[in-house]
Amino acid sequence: MEQSPEPLLIQLRRVGNWINLSTPLGLGIARAGGCRTTSGPRGLHLASGYRLGFPYAPAFTVGNVLINRADWADATDDLLRHEEGHSWQWLVCAGLPFLPLYGAATVWSWLRTGDRGAGNVFEELAGLELGGYAAKARRPLTAGVSQAVSIGGDWLRKRWGRSRDDGRTGRAGGRTASAAGA
Repeated sequence: MEQSPEPLLIQLRRVGNWINLSTPLGLGIARAGGCRTTSGPRGLHLASGYRLGFPYAPAFTVGNVLINRADWADATDDLLRHEEGHSWQWLVCAGLPFLPLYGAATVWSWLRTGDRGAGNVFEELAGLELGGYAAKARRPLTAGVSQAVSIGGDWLRKRWGRSRDDGRTGRAGGRTASAAGA
């Protein structure tokens, strides 16, 4: 009797994500996050009870490890299918290159939609609605860049103040301008 293609593809994903080190990384992250890990369907590992602050998502995937802040027993089948979609993305991206690619897609999404997931190609391919994301209208790239510059300027002003020279004393860094040049 001939074996159906699905188990072969699942085995390819399981082995490929071990070889590219993403599944071992996922198991390490789950352990560091205090998760209880069990075997899941289709060669997946389900890690429940993630307690670290980063990443901010309620659930995320590293290799074949689906990591959830809550318990996977309480999760919807849609969320499981969405996160399983990311496990295939780890395979296609050859493991660790997924991280900077996903980061770039997140920045692009925020610039285009004001949301980290709504315009993220990885989230779109995994199924936005399955993952609990709402579709959002695209905005002009210039609007996103303008907002990013504004946010960056606000952060710099809060971090460093308006200026090191407050403009009233002629002092830079606590010394007079003439002493600074001496």
